[in-house]
Amino acid sequence: MGKKQVYPLKGGLDTGMNYVILAKADRLQKHRHAWKAWQVLKEFGCKTYLVAPGLDRFDGTKVFTDLESLATKVEKIDVVVPCLRNEYLEDLVSKCAAIKAKYIWFQENNGTREMEEQCRVNGIGVVRGCVLKHKNFKKPFAYFHPCYWHGRKEIKVPDKHQIRGWK
Repeated sequence: MGKKQVYPLKGGLDTGMNYVILAKADRLQKHRHAWKAWQVLKEFGCKTYLVAPGLDRFDGTKVFTDLESLATKVEKIDVVVPCLRNEYLEDLVSKCAAIKAKYIWFQENNGTREMEEQCRVNGIGVVRGCVLKHKNFKKPFAYFHPCYWHGRKEIKVPDKHQIRGWK
């Protein structure tokens, strides 16, 4: 088996990193943004983990109750992707610093300037923008998807069917 191809994403992130999706159980179960971000990162070939209190397993995947319990099981966490409203992100930066996360990838409309400043103080990189903007949407249906239009100028990760030798 060949070496895994790594593709750049945004702000120093790439598909070879470990990603953690922070969500609420109901947002995952209703296939909302957290679920879509998790699916897209898996399609990109990224190692992904789910953190959602109140959920043990989801689609055959272990779900962790918090970042601390995940950190005890995983060697390293590169990127934390919060798919939550700001009121649920109170001590996110301190928790990410405690588990030695390298980046926080704030999705559209979450994260504040204060959180970004806390990240800089703690040496955590900040990336802003939606995960879904890096996906190649199939045409002609892509034209109906808002992430296609918002992400026209973003770096795209090739679809696994476009890559030769994808397994």
